[in-house]
Amino acid sequence: MSMFNIRVYGILQNKNADVLVSDEFIRGQQYTKFPGGGLEFGEGTRDCLKREFLEEMQLKVLVTDHIYTTDFFQMSAFNPEHQIISIYYRVEALEEIRVPLRTRLFDFDEAQMEVYRKTGETETFRFITWSSFSADSVSLPIDKVVADLLKTN
Repeated sequence: MSMFNIRVYGILQNKNADVLVSDEFIRGQQYTKFPGGGLEFGEGTRDCLKREFLEEMQLKVLVTDHIYTTDFFQMSAFNPEHQIISIYYRVEALEEIRVPLRTRLFDFDEAQMEVYRKTGETETFRFITWSSFSADSVSLPIDKVVADLLKTN
């Protein structure tokens, strides 16, 4: 039976308009994507995004404007039985970011690599300068659409 996989992502920009991304190792592949994750049963999309930022970055955020919801068919890269629907919001940090931010692509520290060795997944975060940011900055097809929307608006 085919299923829907609903993902919720946050676009966080700093005072210079630089865009926060997550560099991740997932199932043996490298991805650069917007922070966020899967909607859980019984959860609203905004609450999902708040939870994801708390889990991934220990960061409280304010979820503001809706940016985009997938309007085309996208099959999951991990399960051909799943159709991905992604919802994107702008978010604002309600406190200082405390997790270490990297400056280079896939720059994992030893603790993050230990997590990878144990679980097969890990992530780190970095800002991409607005002048360098484009659809080529992110890996996932729907993220690329959102990156183009951000740059044109």
